[in-house]
Amino acid sequence: MKVLRILKVIIVLVLLTIGFIGCQKSSDNSVNTDKKVVRLGINGDENVIWENVRDQLAKENIELKFINFADYIRPNLALQDKEIDINAFQTEIYFDNFKKEHKLSIVNLGYTVLAPMGVYSKKITDLSQLKDGATIAIPNDSSNGGRALLLLQDAELIKVNQDSGSFPRVKDIIENPKNLKIVELVATQIPRSIEDVDAAAINNGVAVQAGYSPLADSIYIENFKNERLKSYFNIIASREDNQNNPEIKRVLEVYQTSENKKIIDDYYKGSSIAVF
Repeated sequence: MKVLRILKVIIVLVLLTIGFIGCQKSSDNSVNTDKKVVRLGINGDENVIWENVRDQLAKENIELKFINFADYIRPNLALQDKEIDINAFQTEIYFDNFKKEHKLSIVNLGYTVLAPMGVYSKKITDLSQLKDGATIAIPNDSSNGGRALLLLQDAELIKVNQDSGSFPRVKDIIENPKNLKIVELVATQIPRSIEDVDAAAINNGVAVQAGYSPLADSIYIENFKNERLKSYFNIIASREDNQNNPEIKRVLEVYQTSENKKIIDDYYKGSSIAVF
């Protein structure tokens, strides 16, 4: 009888041990499945900056998943439609205009970088060398074209009507002492046409794709300390309904660290400037 009781005690202890191990494994699994996923919409392929943010967030059990887009329309619409949780591809001025036109409930979470626009030339090395009647190419879209005209105004080559706001057009030029001919071209075609003009204002992304180093190759470039350029800072956007989610806020916090700023400075070498 005593032996039987001992066997029963042993069996109970074994069963309790198995149950404890099972519970422990179940608890471990619950931790693993508790991972938060944040879907980030970006234009083109992911880059080393966002890869660093992704790796840092992974340590906190937050998975940053890249969703790639090939245009500047879908990322905001996808955000509104909850296909993604945040996006990072646009300037604040583009965001504000797009949001207003499409009546979207999306918000600016914070700033990332400024990609400065520059003036390039194969014929001169300084804007002071421009002759009367010289030809300057600018992008033909309202956002980049307006930015180019304001850049030429900063360089004291022209003056535009201040009532034209952030999107001046060629018709808004009110002073042009050198009688410069402003030619509007599709932004991506300007580098291929640079031999045909005296100078060209090229937005950063197009310039880099064409093999230019904005700081080294431009003959005039935007000064990121100019208060006017704040509207051209790139942003991270989210929806109004998720902007206060802890994991969403954490993405911005990790992006805006001194470590990430150093990576931006080292990797882009001035072609994109951290503005946080």
